[in-house]
Amino acid sequence: MAVLDINEIMQTLPHRYPFLLVDKIIETDLETKIVGVKNVTMNEPYFQGHFPGQPVMPGVLQMEAMAQVAGILLNKISDREGQIALFTSIDNAKFRRKVVPGDVLRMEVNILKLRRNVCRVSAVATVDGEVASQGELMFIVDKG
Repeated sequence: MAVLDINEIMQTLPHRYPFLLVDKIIETDLETKIVGVKNVTMNEPYFQGHFPGQPVMPGVLQMEAMAQVAGILLNKISDREGQIALFTSIDNAKFRRKVVPGDVLRMEVNILKLRRNVCRVSAVATVDGEVASQGELMFIVDKG
């Protein structure tokens, strides 16, 4: 059961196809933790060139998907509704396994530090319980 479905996600994030990379939110405490899901399908436009005959979801898009999950949490935290979380840095990024069509990317994001309009999170994306990618993401929250 989804905590937020795609319609609620689209009300929260400004991203749209082909750059909306979160299908549903399955868990959140609305304070420090959120878990989102991306169903990876062969219909993703980046698979045309990454890589023909051997499709692999680019690591940078995995990081973007985790950033979008973080953006949803930041928007749901009190007095942040309608604001956009913009990337300022990615630290300790690691890519552990390929993500391919048919995979369900589970993204868990935990807030490490939140001050005024700056936020640092830890983010881990897994497929079938195996770490696919991870990193510490930093944002500045912009009123748009």
